[in-house]
Amino acid sequence: MERSEASETRTQDEHKGLFERFVEQAHYRVSRAPFFMLCVVIVVVWFASLPLWPSAKEWQVAIHTVGSVVSLLLLVLLENAARRADEASQEKLNVLAEALASLMESRARDDSDLAEATQRLRDSVGLEERH
Repeated sequence: MERSEASETRTQDEHKGLFERFVEQAHYRVSRAPFFMLCVVIVVVWFASLPLWPSAKEWQVAIHTVGSVVSLLLLVLLENAARRADEASQEKLNVLAEALASLMESRARDDSDLAEATQRLRDSVGLEERH
């Protein structure tokens, strides 16, 4: 069975690239309560800073600009982390399906229905990569 790119990177942790390590750390930090609290603090400080701005419109543009940039960067990082998690889950399912197919094959000598089911299971492994 061919291993996916995700499984290869998991077996070679010491060979992770800078971006992969950065994504893992960013995902770890962003998904925790301190990051949420930091966002709340930023919004509170922004809200309290209204009297310091020459106009309310500039005040609103500032938070929208910062929010948009941070949202875009986090979206890209979190999508990358989600893609790798999906690939890891799919790799696990493929390994389980192959193991089950091998077990079924060992029992299928006397049962043609089981032999057919085993072949369908083997054919379905890696199906997500073919579509």
